[in-house]
Amino acid sequence: MYRQIIAACTTLLCAAAFAHEMTPAYPIWRPSYIDGIVTTEMEIFNKRKDVEWYEITVFDKDWKTVPFVTSYYILRLEYLDHAKFDIYINKRDVDRAEYVCSRSKVLGDSTNAPIISSRICSKFKL
Repeated sequence: MYRQIIAACTTLLCAAAFAHEMTPAYPIWRPSYIDGIVTTEMEIFNKRKDVEWYEITVFDKDWKTVPFVTSYYILRLEYLDHAKFDIYINKRDVDRAEYVCSRSKVLGDSTNAPIISSRICSKFKL
């Protein structure tokens, strides 16, 4: 029984480690073409055959959402595909924004839905 638990935990950790990637790890804000707004560019890479949808969110240090704008709040990404996207945020919220995260969206009504929903976060560099 102990070996089964270890094997299950190892499998879950490996699956989570190879879920998806988002870069850069420490994005830097730069001025945008709109006065009072800053932006950063992110890239996401899908390593999961069983997931096509990813949700983008910006959080503060207490994991509360921070208002932001992007072209796609939810991205459709085929297996082994990648996408670049820009995040725009008001200068007054820059000090609050700690993390930008992508989370795999699990289909609830599918019998083949993945068990693991992964969240990858990058920490904003001040």
